[in-house]
Amino acid sequence: MLQFKNLTLARGVKVLVRGASFQLHPGHKVGLTGANGAGKSSLFAMLLGELQHESGELEMPPDWVMAHVAQETPALADAAIEFVLDGDRELRSVEQALQEAERNHDGERLGELHARFGDIGGYTARSRAAALLHGLCFSDADMLRPVSDFSGGWRVRLNLARALMCRSDLLLLDEPTNHLDLDAVIWLENWLKDYRGTLLMISHDRDFLDAVVNHIAHIEQQQLTLYRGGYSDFERQRAEKLAQQQSLYERQQREMAHLHSYIDRFRAKATKARQAQSRIKALERMELISAAHVDSPFNFTFRKPQAAPDPLLVLDDVDTGYLDQAVLKQIKLTIRPGERIGLLGRNGAGKSTLIKLLASELRPLSGKRIEGKDLAIGYFAQHQLEQLRPDESPLQHMLRLDPQTREQEHRNYLGGFDFRGDMATTPCGGFSGGEKSRLALALLIWQQPNLLLLDEPTNHLDLEMRHALTMALQDYEGGMVLVSHDRALLRATCDRFILVADGKAEVFDGDIDDYRDWLASQESAQKQAEKVVEEKSANRNDRAHNKAERQARLAERRPLIKESEKLEADMALWQKEKSQIDERLSDPVLYAAADKTGLQSLLKRQGELTQTIAQAEERWLELQEQLEVIST
Repeated sequence: MLQFKNLTLARGVKVLVRGASFQLHPGHKVGLTGANGAGKSSLFAMLLGELQHESGELEMPPDWVMAHVAQETPALADAAIEFVLDGDRELRSVEQALQEAERNHDGERLGELHARFGDIGGYTARSRAAALLHGLCFSDADMLRPVSDFSGGWRVRLNLARALMCRSDLLLLDEPTNHLDLDAVIWLENWLKDYRGTLLMISHDRDFLDAVVNHIAHIEQQQLTLYRGGYSDFERQRAEKLAQQQSLYERQQREMAHLHSYIDRFRAKATKARQAQSRIKALERMELISAAHVDSPFNFTFRKPQAAPDPLLVLDDVDTGYLDQAVLKQIKLTIRPGERIGLLGRNGAGKSTLIKLLASELRPLSGKRIEGKDLAIGYFAQHQLEQLRPDESPLQHMLRLDPQTREQEHRNYLGGFDFRGDMATTPCGGFSGGEKSRLALALLIWQQPNLLLLDEPTNHLDLEMRHALTMALQDYEGGMVLVSHDRALLRATCDRFILVADGKAEVFDGDIDDYRDWLASQESAQKQAEKVVEEKSANRNDRAHNKAERQARLAERRPLIKESEKLEADMALWQKEKSQIDERLSDPVLYAAADKTGLQSLLKRQGELTQTIAQAEERWLELQEQLEVIST
């Protein structure tokens, strides 16, 4: 087991965890949570031997194999699948030892190594590596591409696949769902459910945590507390400790009022019934869990849009794509004020392409894109973070955006995004990914858009910020189109869904759970199609093999048949000649003649023919046996 005994961890003079004592047994799956800077990554660094604890003891079995996702990926020339296979160090070691034993012609050593190779699953390793890459949305062609060909996000996936390839006893994962699409998140969720070792994972995806972990280790005020259950169980347990706070009651009432307002407006409408039910479920959960967020550092709302054209944006039979190559065709979509649309679809299906079309970053190849009067788009995507000025502070960004507003008002607004005190005036170049995302969202929200286009807005955001964003979006009055792998955010904020698949973008009649079923059916259909292709290929191969085998047998039979037919013809002639000699030798006159030369010649020839025919018959029988063997 992994055991903490009165352990204290610090970075420099800052104590992160004080007096932690608990045990993690084999098979425990633990979500590590806490505010940014609480010490989650430092705890991982300690387990990896990169940071020493101040006092106490950390005990881990010496034979445990530990796996983690590397932060960097060198630009290697190795094929992606070879890079992933390198994650199983013992496998690679045995492969090298086998090569050495073969060079040395060491038969005994070869036998031992082949046995070990089988024990560690070496004969199925390549198929397991391919399955990992497929699950993380790599194509067959991608597997043979060099690592250096892939962009940063895809290299993160390669590092994740390499860590999963390791047959580990302890697996450390830090935000594994970042850079993944929803289908890859669902695949990873299922993979981790089946993982047999001990898992310690940092994640800000509540649905993912609920599905995978059976314990939560929460760091708060230098205390590391282990809770039993998933993240929702942890929130309920923590909420009990905070339920008496008056501020909780007031804040919860406001948030519940937003949900009640939505339910009262739409539960009677058939087109909104499913979404109203999801809000009712969210309300039931909120009554239990919102207390866990009472001390959140985030508190903001969307400013009311200055205009609300109806419709906001219309796509009429639009084809769109890149370099005159259509990715999506015949898109029909109307977005009205107050609509909350979630985009669903597998990796590469075209969700980001559709968002770019809506944002006018892509032009229609055909059809019409019609904007409502006074349309104001607020577009959030990861490349927006690159447009932040690294030498400017959050306050300077706000003053550049709106120089007419007083500085104190900007400071108050930024405080809702946890940019307080010196943070508001610190250049953002050194900010973390989460801090940059918060700043980009703050700038977007200030501009009062009436149409929000959000492409993976929760990447790098912690659980508290995700919760605050969810509550703000529920109260937002404009239209919204959202792409996200965060199922909790999709459930809580989207009224309807558009499925992007097979070159189309069409209304999806269902919710997130239905989409999960759809993914499973697609996977099943794909496997069935692959099976049919394999069977057809196998049948073709069998037919080709059978044809080749028949031709080979025919080629082998041909000389035997030819020899057999010649023997049959010769034996017929020899039998005829012998019958004639037998007839002549049966004549008494032949024996009464004085000259015996003719009699002796006939007798000699009779003997020769008898022997020749006997030998021919024996050879003919041999040929028949050989032909029979070849035919079977």
